[in-house]
Amino acid sequence: MDVLETFSLKGRTAVLTGGAGGYGLQCAAALAEAGARTFMAARHLDALEAVARGFRDRGYDVTALQFDQGDEKSILRLRDEVKERAGVVDILVNNAVSRPVKGGWEGTSAELDESYHINGTGLFLVTRAFGEMMIERKTGSIVNIASMMGMIGVENGNYEGTSMSGWGPDYFFHKGGMINLTRQEASYFGRFGIRVNAVSPGGLESPTQPEAFKRNYGKRTQLGRLANGTDLKGVIVFLASDASVYVTGTNIPVDGGYTAK
Repeated sequence: MDVLETFSLKGRTAVLTGGAGGYGLQCAAALAEAGARTFMAARHLDALEAVARGFRDRGYDVTALQFDQGDEKSILRLRDEVKERAGVVDILVNNAVSRPVKGGWEGTSAELDESYHINGTGLFLVTRAFGEMMIERKTGSIVNIASMMGMIGVENGNYEGTSMSGWGPDYFFHKGGMINLTRQEASYFGRFGIRVNAVSPGGLESPTQPEAFKRNYGKRTQLGRLANGTDLKGVIVFLASDASVYVTGTNIPVDGGYTAK
């Protein structure tokens, strides 16, 4: 097989949690443009359907489905609906994340409990549900969207001259845990021919970010900038496809060199 053909996802079925904004849009675009039949799932179906419709208008096979990562019954309904529509799942991209802790270090216990339930327990339940479908066929690729914030601490200098801060303890907890859970899952699923890897993106540029933050953050990276609207697509296709057939249990930072500096 020609090496470029190994990157193709034609004939594959992918499930992406989240996808209506930020890095989720890049994940959806990567999967669909590489040829996968793509199911996007999130809580707010109207917004997600608008995104899916945009992909379909471009000729891609993308379907929006509703699910709540904090509700096990909702997760199982999603699994059953995908199974009914497609029969199989080849790729799972765990991208959904909830940020209920509004007060950072001063967040309430209720907010923290909600965050841990959705981003911890919910993540595991999604992976188990779709991983069991992959086990039936002894093949599959699971990609966890972590964060470089799961690898390092807060760089206070990024926020100088702004009203922003990086004191979100739950996010650091979840993303660091996701990276190590990826290793555990790779060990568990490997005997079934299923690969599990993580991607740790850096900061994504947004029009709402203060210019001071963009300058500070850019200086902290080796490439001198925040991530743009396409920077994550290539690594998603790589890990989802046969191009990475012997890669599992790893975490790939896509952060412009932030964590290497």
